[in-house]
Amino acid sequence: MTLTELKYVIAVARERHFGRAAESCFVSQPSLSVAIKKLEEELGVSIFERRTPDISITPVGAAIIEQAQKVLEESRLISEIAKRGQDPLAGPIRLGMIYTVAPYLMPELIVKLSTLAPKMPVYLEETYTTELISQLRTGAIDVAIMADTISDTGFMTQALYQESFVVTVPSHHPWVNRNYIGPQELRDQTMLLLGAGHCFRDQIIGICPDLVRANIGIADVQRTVEGSSLQTICHMVAQGLGITVLPASCVPYLRSNVNSIKTIPFKSPSPSRRVIMVWRKSFTRMSAIETLAQAVKSTTLNGCFYLDEPPVAD
Repeated sequence: MTLTELKYVIAVARERHFGRAAESCFVSQPSLSVAIKKLEEELGVSIFERRTPDISITPVGAAIIEQAQKVLEESRLISEIAKRGQDPLAGPIRLGMIYTVAPYLMPELIVKLSTLAPKMPVYLEETYTTELISQLRTGAIDVAIMADTISDTGFMTQALYQESFVVTVPSHHPWVNRNYIGPQELRDQTMLLLGAGHCFRDQIIGICPDLVRANIGIADVQRTVEGSSLQTICHMVAQGLGITVLPASCVPYLRSNVNSIKTIPFKSPSPSRRVIMVWRKSFTRMSAIETLAQAVKSTTLNGCFYLDEPPVAD
């Protein structure tokens, strides 16, 4: 049994595909397949069920994969301990962010980190909250920045900032001269929302529960149109297809639609989201975590105020 074989097993578990797993490990598919088969023969069990085109994990395979991740994590600590002895901020950090945070935080964050930690390059993964949690658990990423909507345990979290929401309407909308909007007023409008899987979609529905038919077992949002990104939704608003709610940090990035849309604050208290940083309890590069938090809190995000709270264990 080798660390390389365990690495291949983790890759297949993550990708659920031998070809993609091989690509992620920069090896040929036959080499990866032979190594995993050799490990299974050594252990005397099947880790994966190979059914074209799907690959599933056997019950005993799930336990092996969980332990393999712990072994790889512990092996990485050896290198990290050595690096910390030389420079606590040396070496890359793998950072994940949700889609509705990354485009607005990342550009300035990279600049800040290049000054605070020039020897710590950032590898960015932009995806859904559920995928970030999964990647944290498997060690595919080190840290994630997301809205405070997670219920998983076993992580450390630190609050970064609170961000207000704003209503966005086309320039010819009857609300265009309003000073503020009440959340319940959204129920009579055609709402443009992100698709399923985006936590920001759920937060908007949470602002005005009347958007959802309470007498139906599953959420059935009335009078809505879905978009793939906030920028796409803003273009749809500009075309008069409906209205939306945006995180305030994205407002400065609406330059292409600045003359065709209008952003309006919510009536106080404004709906908002709490953005946090999440990492595994076993992650030991606390200097990197502290520097990352410092860099985030030194950025200038529109409509956000930064939180001074210590890390907590979930």
